[in-house]
Parts: sequence; structure tokens; C-alpha cells
Amino acid sequence: MTRIKKKFNDLKNLNKTCLISYITAGDPSINDSLSIMNTLVESGTDIIELGVPFSDPMADGPTIQRACERALKQNVSCSDIFSLVENFRKQNTDTPIVLMGYLNPIERMGYDLFAKKANEAGVDAILVVDLPHEEAKDVVSIFKKNNLESIFLVAPNTNADRIKKILEYASGFLYYVSLKGVTGASSLNINKTLEKLEDIKNSVDIPLAVGFGIKDANTAELLSKNADAIVIGSAIVNIIEKSQNDKVQVNNDIMDLLNPIRLKLNNKISSGEI
Repeated sequence: MTRIKKKFNDLKNLNKTCLISYITAGDPSINDSLSIMNTLVESGTDIIELGVPFSDPMADGPTIQRACERALKQNVSCSDIFSLVENFRKQNTDTPIVLMGYLNPIERMGYDLFAKKANEAGVDAILVVDLPHEEAKDVVSIFKKNNLESIFLVAPNTNADRIKKILEYASGFLYYVSLKGVTGASSLNINKTLEKLEDIKNSVDIPLAVGFGIKDANTAELLSKNADAIVIGSAIVNIIEKSQNDKVQVNNDIMDLLNPIRLKLNNKISSGEI
């Protein structure tokens, strides 16, 4: 059983919703990222998403774009990220890690080498933002050969037929982007999101995560009614940017953000309670 599947099974048995937390690897530094990853776990994070810095993160808003810029100024590479994961695994062998990024850095290293290094470091899954399922067969095959699951995104305008085709390649969990736009956007319509999540959840056989625009515990709790996982990203990266020169403050503020969310997700809302 994979780490991701075990995590979702364990949480389901406890009637808890999975908390997925995103940071950009190397922001504000590789060493700080390791400390922050440990803080995420201490704050109740179940799965960590590590963003792979890229110069043109088209799906990300200004907050994560700036995080990528800060990491790239330090020449953070895929090899650095693999070393970061290896160091994390010396202390934590249970928390699944998803690398989230774009095709270009993977292509530059080479798909086979990237997948091999990721697996050896202790990565569990890859989410390639700009890899459509129509072009995913060979890439997913390489990832699978290296025991890496492939996470795919679906959006509010993704129809049922396309979701069905995406599911031919997706594993681990399916990631629903709750907004038409970039990460960090704020105009989240709770009721419409819940409706869409319900439609998708009834047609998929893997866990369903929802992210983009979730910034507080109450929103996370409401969306957990129809989702197996809640993704928090820009809100965490905002904290890192605000207090990047004060490591203690960063870790304290992350805990202050995530602890209430974790508490709200500890007892999954059942249908009809909203």
C-alpha cells in the first residue's frame, strides 16, 4: 500500500479530512524549507506538497510567483529538492510528499532520471500542472515504473467525459481547482464548489482534494463535506514571505494558521449539516 493510500485510509477510519499543505521548495531557503516541513507536520498536515520553482509558473498567482523567484535566486534545483526530501525522510517516513510543478524542469533533467531520483529521495507523487492527459501516457508510465503516483488537476469547467479520461492516468488523489484563475484568488463560491465536488465525487474512485482560494478554517470545514482533502497553499506562502527573515515567527504563524483548520477537519461534516 502506498503512503498516500494508507494516509487516506487511516483518516477515513478516524472520520477526518486530509489536510494538504503547499510550500515552494527553497523559499526562503532549502534549510528553512526543511524546518517549515516539520512545522507543517506538527500543525496537523497529512500530505506535503512541495512546489518545484519555475520561472514561468502560469497557474500560480503573484504570491507563489514571488516564492519561485526567491528560490530561483538561490539557484534551487531539482537535485536540491531531492536532497531536501531525503533529509526530511531521515526524521519522517510516514508523511506523503507530492512534488508540484511544471514540465520544463523535469524535461531538462530527463523524465527517467527525474523519476528515479524522486523515488530514491522518498517522493510519493508528482503533479505536473501543464501536462494534459492527452500527452500523459508515456510520462505517467515512467512515473509508475518508479513507484510515483500521478496527480491530475480538474477545474470548474472540466466536463464529466474529460474527467473520465483523466482518471485513466490519475492515481493517489484527484485535485479539484475550485476557482477559474490562479492560486491565491479570493472569489470562492462555496455552494457552487460544493455542488461541483459532489458531482465529481460520485463519479471517481480515488480521493478528491480541493484547493485554490481556501484561506481559513470555516471555509475548509464547509468544503470538507464533499471533499476528502483540503489544500492550503498561498496562505502559507504569504506567511513565509511576510516573515522570511524571522524563522521563529514563520513557524509560529504557520501553526496559528493550520491548527484551527486541522481542528475543523477532525470531524468530517456529513451531508445535510451545512
